[in-house]
Amino acid sequence: MGRSLQNSGTIGIALGIVVGYLAGSVSFGYWLVRLFKHEDVRTQGSGNIGATNVWRTYGRWYGVPVVLLDTAKGFVPALVFSLAVSPLAGVLAGAGAMLGHARPLFLKFEKGGKMVATTGGAFLGVAPIVGAVGLGVWIVVFLLTRYASVASMLAAISLPIAAALLGYSWPVIVFAAVAAGAVVLLHRANLKRLLRGEENRFALLRRSGAREPRTQRPDAQNP
Repeated sequence: MGRSLQNSGTIGIALGIVVGYLAGSVSFGYWLVRLFKHEDVRTQGSGNIGATNVWRTYGRWYGVPVVLLDTAKGFVPALVFSLAVSPLAGVLAGAGAMLGHARPLFLKFEKGGKMVATTGGAFLGVAPIVGAVGLGVWIVVFLLTRYASVASMLAAISLPIAAALLGYSWPVIVFAAVAAGAVVLLHRANLKRLLRGEENRFALLRRSGAREPRTQRPDAQNP
């Protein structure tokens, strides 16, 4: 009986990783633009499939749904497997969703987004207070600076700090630390532009008909 329960837990964890990765691989920024605009978002603006590039290029009516859907694909697997299997399974399901967003199966493992919304969703699923702290940091920093990249990096860094201070279990703290490192690493090009004074501030309202030109720099990916 003990071995059966152990095997069941192992299967649940493995299933959580797979389901999380498949959910994360649904690149809503790419598919919504492809469906309604018949364009490849990777050829527009920064070339990134994430919500920031979609919002900047096509406006809030596309950007807001992408933010919500990218958050949901991290939140749902993390919450379901955390409740149905174990907190560790929820953490790994959330990590799988983040990986899927960064390297989506359905886009042939090409470079995806920078995992910010999906990471936030995963933490709202497994550690809601930590996720709320990260969201709060993101909002405050963004409103003060209008740099989505700065807000994303500082919000990510706040996750392991909040998890440790709030006394969460080691899987959550480790997950938070790894997630923070991954988000910062994926924003390394933004860091370089910030240091050069070349990072673009975000405009919530895009002028009608306005569109960011496709950048030719290979490091010009935005979050």
